[in-house]
Amino acid sequence: MKSKKKFMILWVLLIAVLFAGSLLTAPPGKTETIQTAMRDAVLHEENQISLFGWKNVNPGLISAMTVSAILLIAAACIRVFVIPKFKLVPGRFQLLLEQAVSLFDGMARTSSPQRNGFLGAYIFGAGAYIFVGTLFELLGLQAVTTTGRSVTLPAPLSDVNGAIALGCLSYLVILSGGIAGNGLKGVGSTLKEFSLPISMSFRLFGALLSGLLVTELVYYYVQLSYVLPVLVGVLFTLLHALIQAYVLTMLTALFYGEVSERPEPASGRA
Repeated sequence: MKSKKKFMILWVLLIAVLFAGSLLTAPPGKTETIQTAMRDAVLHEENQISLFGWKNVNPGLISAMTVSAILLIAAACIRVFVIPKFKLVPGRFQLLLEQAVSLFDGMARTSSPQRNGFLGAYIFGAGAYIFVGTLFELLGLQAVTTTGRSVTLPAPLSDVNGAIALGCLSYLVILSGGIAGNGLKGVGSTLKEFSLPISMSFRLFGALLSGLLVTELVYYYVQLSYVLPVLVGVLFTLLHALIQAYVLTMLTALFYGEVSERPEPASGRA
């Protein structure tokens, strides 16, 4: 009991010291208003990065290229060095891989019993990209803008262009399932859901952008920059990574299965 009381007293003292520090810290001179910082987090009008001296691009594009390279290198290393050493009794990493593959493969088989090979591979890749891309912002990698300022690379899908690209790609995968399963009828049933790529894109963009804006707001005010950014950043990022990866893959699998399902022929009586 005494050790618990000492532990609680230490925590209370630590929180009190941090709170006092946040109150006594003088706010630094701001180079931009909070409205400008929030606006630029959405539109990227000011903080752009030179792409190999060829063109100025949004930081989200640099993040997307980095995440894609990380995933491709990791996939190649796993295929060459890990998979050939799989054992009958799996280790921790092998078990993790098998569980991840089984999750998305089961989702594909449940939604589309007839055609699920490509669907399982796609939703696995899309889920991995969303999850890793969302967690990418926790690394805090810095890049220098064209104006000489240092900015933290955001999650790729917090840029509306990246979210629209992934939403449209998922819609094209659904369309391909309709064509493969039902030909022109599948095209017609897929085109009926014309709002699907818009809803997918802005669901991703809105969810990830909200976390980015909250984190930006917390970091903007120095009084809030003690401990709170760690809790806010980690919780928002982990929740968005898990939820958005699951939602997009589930919706893609469901619509793919719906448009690729062949209608049962009507049985006539003799």
